[in-house]
Amino acid sequence: MDAETLSLLLSKPGWALLGALPPYDERRAMAIAERLRREGVDPRLIAGALTQSRLRAQARAKFDDFADGMVFTQAGLEQATRLAVGARHARRFQAAGCTKVADLTCGIGGDAMAMAALGLSVLACDVDELTAAIATVNLRHFPDAEVRHADGLALDLVAEGVDGAFADPSRRTAEGRRTHDPRAATPPLDAVLEVRRQVPALGVKVGPAVPHRALPADAETQWVSVDGEVVEAGIWFGPLAPDGPGRTALVLRGRAATTVRGPAPRPDVGPVGTYLYEPDGAVLRAGLVGVVAEQVHGRLLDATIAYVTSDVLAPTDAATAYRVLDVMPFGLKRLRTALRERGVGRLTIKKRGTAVVPEQLRRQLDLRGDAEATIVLTRIAGSQHVLLVEPVPEPDAPGD
Repeated sequence: MDAETLSLLLSKPGWALLGALPPYDERRAMAIAERLRREGVDPRLIAGALTQSRLRAQARAKFDDFADGMVFTQAGLEQATRLAVGARHARRFQAAGCTKVADLTCGIGGDAMAMAALGLSVLACDVDELTAAIATVNLRHFPDAEVRHADGLALDLVAEGVDGAFADPSRRTAEGRRTHDPRAATPPLDAVLEVRRQVPALGVKVGPAVPHRALPADAETQWVSVDGEVVEAGIWFGPLAPDGPGRTALVLRGRAATTVRGPAPRPDVGPVGTYLYEPDGAVLRAGLVGVVAEQVHGRLLDATIAYVTSDVLAPTDAATAYRVLDVMPFGLKRLRTALRERGVGRLTIKKRGTAVVPEQLRRQLDLRGDAEATIVLTRIAGSQHVLLVEPVPEPDAPGD
């Protein structure tokens, strides 16, 4: 989107058109565009409104109903923080006693919205003029949020009265490729860390694939997953990390939130037990599988594989539990026979530590039947094995 298109969308007829469009349906988009052209609507406005309608539909996964009143770019939406996670960011600043937070690279304004919603005063900056304009639209309902087209790293934060700072550097190179190294982000991590000279309460969002070697030793780095998907890592300094430096994982499932903290003990390796535990992705990224093994009184199947097994069923929100039904060395013929004996026609294939391609294996198995099953392809003590498992039902929530 360019500045002219944004201006058209923000005009009275443009905003009215955007609000009048039906829920986005790609199959109907062409017909809607044709109808609007016959009615004499500016083609640029039609294209812009339909693009925003599509982006708003995508954005509901991150912003829920708030998406219906926001403006997006594709890149801005992809990098934007989910509302539930942004609220967690904001609570860190609130708990640290911050009153005015500078969002140094605000993008479309998602984190700034979460901070302003908690009553924090926000100074949101972006070096891109169009992006800053979009953030201004998205923050229009918050009188204590100011948006500037500016380089946030060039601000005198002390003079601005700022006592907390946040940054979400772009993780795409000039060629458009993603980078996992925060030192190659824009702005690079080293430049962002200079902000601590002015404001010790600094938080930096980075990609979840950030290598541990790139992390500052004096910060808490927390990996976050939402309903099983690892969405980010955050580096938190000073009063924003009240429990001190180290690696943690935050597992968000529905309304439940579980924090896993190190240090992680080195788990034993042993035989397959009655249960198999698959640690959450945030736990894996944080290197805290040993904590899960300790929680469930378990051990690893293999020293190099992050599957935990135990003889007991122990409650944990940091891993998914499966009951082990059968274990066998990996072999196509044997596996096909075992699944046919059980009448399996629908198969979930999980894998770790194996080069097997699940879709290719599924075709080779030639499944027939009405039953459903789950198999885990992995190594046990260095050898390829198959575990036939079934998910352990999660306990009912209170009141269910």
